[in-house]
Amino acid sequence: MLRIYDTLRKKKVEFRPRDGIKVMMYACGPTTYDHAHMGHARTAMFFDFFRRYLEMKGYFVVYVSNVTDIDDKVINRGKELGVEPVSLARMYAKEYFRDMDALRVRRPNITPYATDHIPEIIEFVEGLIEKGYAYESDGDVYFSVEKFPEYGKLSGRRPEEMLAGYSRVSTDKKRSPLDFALWKAAKEGEPAWPSPWGPGRPGWHIECSAMNYRYFGPTLDVHGGGTDLIFPHHENEIAQSEALTGRPFALHWVHTGMLNVNREKMSKSLRNYFLVREVLKGWRPEVIRVALLNAHYRTPLEYSTDVLEEARKVHDKIWGAWQSLPSEGEGNRESRWVEKLVEILNDDLNTRKAFTLALEAVAKETDAAALRGFLEVFDALFSVIPVETGGGNENALIDLLVEVRDRARKKRDYEMADYIRDALREMGILLEDTKEGTRWRRA
Repeated sequence: MLRIYDTLRKKKVEFRPRDGIKVMMYACGPTTYDHAHMGHARTAMFFDFFRRYLEMKGYFVVYVSNVTDIDDKVINRGKELGVEPVSLARMYAKEYFRDMDALRVRRPNITPYATDHIPEIIEFVEGLIEKGYAYESDGDVYFSVEKFPEYGKLSGRRPEEMLAGYSRVSTDKKRSPLDFALWKAAKEGEPAWPSPWGPGRPGWHIECSAMNYRYFGPTLDVHGGGTDLIFPHHENEIAQSEALTGRPFALHWVHTGMLNVNREKMSKSLRNYFLVREVLKGWRPEVIRVALLNAHYRTPLEYSTDVLEEARKVHDKIWGAWQSLPSEGEGNRESRWVEKLVEILNDDLNTRKAFTLALEAVAKETDAAALRGFLEVFDALFSVIPVETGGGNENALIDLLVEVRDRARKKRDYEMADYIRDALREMGILLEDTKEGTRWRRA
């Protein structure tokens, strides 16, 4: 049974998606006004790992991660470079995914862009106005925080305490300093779209709520991102989404710790960042993966060349063990090492302990089939064995799903078996049940 720490409930809880074996997961993606740095990579890599582990356990995951291609940072960078902002953002989005591809981070099933969903955003804002949670003010539209009594439940911040930090009521267009923008009136020289309140553009927070509603409906299973998004971004998403639908926005809230440099969050504003593309010039992608995954996802991680060097040593031991195995032979994926790996990861996805287990396995296991089976499963989750030596193969993950289906059939759970078969077919994998067992091939 998988237990994961839920940011909203402030404790580990049993992972229970709404629809049994289908998981609807959303992680906030990048605002693409520059190249991706290693902090972006840590969050993207973790949610890719989380998705892989859920799939290994037999879940069918629909993973959505957005791209913010319009906001103040995008506009300011466009002005700085003399480039139309949305075009600039789309260009950097391509670069972002090129960097993630190089790090062997699988792409989400769906990658919505904010500017492709303007009609859904406008409709969402209209609904909030109709319900009395939002108001128009000289072309802007704001969410009224005082109308949502549960505001602050994710971050633990109380509105009255936040208001105490203001010496007086805001004198601008907002009724309260805590109110946040859903729609921003157009400014000269900025991109704008027509709306019932005049030309303008969406606020940052509303895009994720509108896109989640578009792809998942009122409630999704997992929502997450970095801890820096808990407040105000995710707090505001909860307020505007639950105000509109009257239903819980997400069943599980999952957040990754920050990647720090000298104990400060790695960020563009602090100019303490390291670009993924630059780090890749000196380190193998598999070593970078070890560096970012060989720590519990909720803990802050201090980035340095020492961390990368330590990761290289861990990687070399795992890779060396793989290379020492006979070139032929089947792996035993039911070994005690695989069982222990699942036990560790079921406890809040403790990847740190998983790597400790991997080092123990390569040091102690003398049975080639048991070690191969463990490393196949481990690599399907972590992608730390270079492709040129047989690692990074999705075949191991597909084999695991086929095994789960076979076990379901033996238990006469035909609904589960058929669901896995159909899900694999949607992924382009065709199954054939024979006397010798189930075979699969790519369509």
